[in-house]
Amino acid sequence: MKKKEKICPEETTCSVDFAFKRIGGKYKGRILWYLHEHTILRYGELSRTMPDITTKMLTQTLKELESDNLINRKVYHEVPPKVEYKLTEVGQELIPFISYLKDWGDKQIEK
Repeated sequence: MKKKEKICPEETTCSVDFAFKRIGGKYKGRILWYLHEHTILRYGELSRTMPDITTKMLTQTLKELESDNLINRKVYHEVPPKVEYKLTEVGQELIPFISYLKDWGDKQIEK
């Protein structure tokens, strides 16, 4: 009996797993898409765009996207504090794929 080959060996990171860890979840794709549509958004604008997300979850998700180099966070030192988010070049590379997923989702919803 042959030993089964592993598709993604444990010693290496599977590319699909790597990608979905960066953009998976309920909110990451939407945040990336909204930043693509609006170029730059402030925290409050993102929060209003996604009324189903908690403050804690939005903050955590933005930090993860920033640490994965998918978005930039720019802080203006003024009162009241002003923070803006925009896609990085790496984040921009994901937009064609998110667009494809959006189109696929639109077709499935119509069915």
